Amino acid sequence: MTALRAPGFPEDAVRARARNGTAEVFPAAEGYGSLLFGAPDAPPARTDELDRARLVPPVFMPRRLEKLIELAREPRHDDVELRTGVGGFAASLPLYLSAFGSTRAGSGDLSVAAGRQAARLGLPMVIGENMVPVHGYRRGGPDTERSALLSRIAAYRDEVADGVGGVVVQQSTEDADSEVWNLVYSDPDSQSLLASGRLGFELKIGQGAKPGLGGMTVTGDAESARLAERFDLQDVFGAGSGRRLRCASPGTFTEEIVRQQLRFMRNNFPLARVWVKLHPGRDVADAARVAWAAGADAVAVDGAEGGTGWAPHSFLGGVGLPLAECLSRVAAAGGPGDGCLLASGRMWEGGRAVRAMALGARAVGLGRAALVAVDEDPRDGLVRLADALALEARLLISALGKYRAADLSPEDLWWPGAAPAAAPSAAAPASADGEVAA
Repeated sequence: MTALRAPGFPEDAVRARARNGTAEVFPAAEGYGSLLFGAPDAPPARTDELDRARLVPPVFMPRRLEKLIELAREPRHDDVELRTGVGGFAASLPLYLSAFGSTRAGSGDLSVAAGRQAARLGLPMVIGENMVPVHGYRRGGPDTERSALLSRIAAYRDEVADGVGGVVVQQSTEDADSEVWNLVYSDPDSQSLLASGRLGFELKIGQGAKPGLGGMTVTGDAESARLAERFDLQDVFGAGSGRRLRCASPGTFTEEIVRQQLRFMRNNFPLARVWVKLHPGRDVADAARVAWAAGADAVAVDGAEGGTGWAPHSFLGGVGLPLAECLSRVAAAGGPGDGCLLASGRMWEGGRAVRAMALGARAVGLGRAALVAVDEDPRDGLVRLADALALEARLLISALGKYRAADLSPEDLWWPGAAPAAAPSAAAPASADGEVAA
C-alpha cells in the first residue's frame, strides 16, 4: 500500500471498503444489540449539490406490486437488476472505470491492476489521454518492454469474461498527432476486443479538473530536452528546480467540428464504439445533444468535482459546473432520450451513484476511488468496493419501489432549499432500459 493522498476525498472510507467490502455498508456488527443507532448528531459533510439531495421513497409503490405479481412473492432488494448497457457495451453493473491518463499514481501502474479487476467485474474501462506522447507505443519483444497503453489493454483483455465489458481509448489533440486510434485499431493485440465489439474510442473535449485547459504534466530536465521540439514547456517552478511545465492544447471545438470529428470516427473505425467526454461547461446540454445527434454511443460528463488530473489551484475549486447542475441541464433540455449519458465526479458509494442515475445518467465512473481501492488491495480492492456500491444501489432502488436502475427519475429526489436551477420536477417516461444483449 502506498500513500496516494486524495485531498478532500474520503480516502479512509474507500480504503475500508476495499478491505471489508459489503460490511462497510452497515454500522459495525459488533454494536448490534448493545448500541442505539439513529441519525448522527451532525450530518456528514456535504461537498456539492449532488450530495445535498435526498432520496425520497413514496408510500404507494405500484411497481413493487407489479414485481410481486411477476415473482409470485414479495420482492426483495436483491431482485433489483443492475446489469445495463454502457456506451454500446454490456456491463454487469452501472459502473465504468473513468479515464486514467499517463500519470502512474502509487507504486507502479495502478491502472493495470484496476484494469484486471474491472475486467473480472465486467465493467468497461477508459484509458486516458497522453499515454503515447508520454510513454511511447511499444508492442514489446525480447529486448523491449510493452508500453503503458498496451500493458493496460492486455491486462484487461486477458481477464475479461465473454459478453461483457470493453476498453475505450481516449484521444486528445496531442494523441491525435501520435495517431493513437490508428495504432490501437490496427494492432493485432486489440483484434479480439475489436472482433467481439468491445473496443471503443473517446473524443476528449475536456475534463472536470481543468475545464477549458489542455493536459498539463511536470517533466524533468532530461524529458524536457526530449520534448522541447514537440510541446510547449514553461519554466514556472524556478531556475534550477529540475522541473518544467509541459502544456498541451485543449483543442478547438464548435458544433460543426464535433460533428465532423464523430463522422470521421465512425467512418474510419467502423467496428469501434464512439464516446465523447465533456467538461462541465455552461452549454453542456447543447454539446451533449450535438454529440448524440452525430452518433455518439455515449456522452460522458465529468463534473467539476471530478478528475484526478493535476491542475492549477484556481481551477480545482472555482471553475466549471457541479455535476448535479450538469445533469439537471441535460435533463431540462430533454434528457438523453435513447442516448447513453455517463457521469463522473467523486463517485465512491451507492447513494451518490443512485442520485446521479435519478438525474439521467445510465452509469457512473469510478476514478480516484478505483485507484485508492486498488492501492489498498491490488488483487480484490476494486471488486470489494464495487460489491459494496452495488449492494447500496440495490437497497436504495428497492426502497424507492423500483427494480431497474433505468426506472430512476428526478421525482425520487428532494432538494433542501433550492434545487439546481434547471432541475426538472419529474422525469419523462424511460424509452429504453439500457439492456445490451451479451
